[in-house]
Amino acid sequence: MIKKRILVVDDELSIIKFLRSNLEDKGYQVLTATNGAEALHLIEKELPDLVILDIMMPEMDGFEVCRQLRQWSQIPIIMLSARGDEADKVKCLDLGADDYIVKPFGAAELIARVRAVLRRTELAGVAPTKPSATFGDLAINFAKRQVTLANKEVKLTPTEYALIQELAANSGKVLTHTQLLNKVWGPEYRDEREYLHVFVRRLRSKIEPDPNNPKYILTVPGVGYQFKDS
Repeated sequence: MIKKRILVVDDELSIIKFLRSNLEDKGYQVLTATNGAEALHLIEKELPDLVILDIMMPEMDGFEVCRQLRQWSQIPIIMLSARGDEADKVKCLDLGADDYIVKPFGAAELIARVRAVLRRTELAGVAPTKPSATFGDLAINFAKRQVTLANKEVKLTPTEYALIQELAANSGKVLTHTQLLNKVWGPEYRDEREYLHVFVRRLRSKIEPDPNNPKYILTVPGVGYQFKDS
């Protein structure tokens, strides 16, 4: 079995040592970088399966690394921060990160988050029972994991794709916040409602002609979301 490769980016060597030890203990192959420029170079060269990225680094912080990476890559990203305020978390998710962990954290939480993100990446490759679906100008090819809008491909992260796949595969049905969080993120995220709100906003910015007046992903106030039925 091919080991999943994870790039750890942090300027604190003690954090790198802690992450490497625990990840290797669970069978992952670990690459490391101590600054943003080195990280971007390694990602382009090695194409890891996941990036664990610290926010507070000198010269180029994690926000900027995430922003630059999302210009050309959809590799899953878990952000690390010593600050746990919601504004930082939302900023990370808005920039394209897939998850956010607050320091200090334990080995069990780290491994659970890594497994959850990698699981979403793998589940995004599992096609629903029908091979494709069309909703006006929006087409989703489940077999190829491809979304197009007016015949132009829409670039999505694995988590974004997993969310739109779940919504579109159940078009016409109302899916509650809890159902979506359980299915796309996993049961450990059932109370992380801000994750869902941010990712719906991200999807709308990519597929809706007017994100403020959506026609594909509809909000059912106080309940959840409904994808427009074809």
